[in-house]
Amino acid sequence: MTGVLITGGTGKTGSTLAELLRESGVPVRVASRIPPADAPDAVRFDWSDSATHPAALHGMDRVYLVPPVDTTDPMPLVEPFLAEAERLGVRRVVLLGSAIVLPGAASALELAAHVRARPGWVVLRPSGFMQNFLAPHPLGERIRRRGEIRTAAGTGRVGWIDARDIAAVAAVLLTEPDGHLDDRRDFLLTGPKALNYQDAARIIAIHTGRPIRIVPVGVAEQADAYRASGMPDAFATALAAVDAGIQTGRHDQISTAVLDLTGCPPRAFPEFVQDHAPQWANAETPED
Repeated sequence: MTGVLITGGTGKTGSTLAELLRESGVPVRVASRIPPADAPDAVRFDWSDSATHPAALHGMDRVYLVPPVDTTDPMPLVEPFLAEAERLGVRRVVLLGSAIVLPGAASALELAAHVRARPGWVVLRPSGFMQNFLAPHPLGERIRRRGEIRTAAGTGRVGWIDARDIAAVAAVLLTEPDGHLDDRRDFLLTGPKALNYQDAARIIAIHTGRPIRIVPVGVAEQADAYRASGMPDAFATALAAVDAGIQTGRHDQISTAVLDLTGCPPRAFPEFVQDHAPQWANAETPED
């Protein structure tokens, strides 16, 4: 049997990718720490338990690789998995990397370089996820509960992308026959337009009728808020630094990769908001 192993198979991109591949008749195996009992193609998988890796990879010739979340150092956990994948002859790995690199995350860059160096293996570098504006992400949770966005990004812009478009690109790359891809091993993925948080707040307000405030904060305060949401200390600190770095313009970039690879333009932020408007509809009373 050959098919696609989807790590992070119940996550934002993995769940959509699984649906797309099933619709195309591609065998999939959904890997997660707690596999759904009613999913016949699910398998238990834990990055920190290398004993779960061979069974997840067995019989699979392609892998959608979502590294461990909430860490700035994924390589020690992922490297044994990739070694096993190579040993078993996996012919294609599509890594969900990021266009936004966390400070002090040399390990993530090392992982991307490791994947790019293998024939037929590719790296996706999506910009910020539009889904971050939805709960349970701390940004989305704050919008839902308080009607506000706290940010250290100033008026800096990001080429926000819908996770569904990332999944669509991954589906193409995981189903194209060998030799049908060009020599590119790295794809920057963005939406059609870079937006700052002020733009996003205005669009949400237009489509939901609910005003969204922008509250400027410092890096330390932002890091504290991320920690309070349950993020590990080092990851919270790095993520707050990324937020502040947005104002420098380093993430104000747009690519045509989604259109080039799928034949469909990426979803615009207003379309994303329309699709999810009910999730911002019910506000709680702001705290003093």
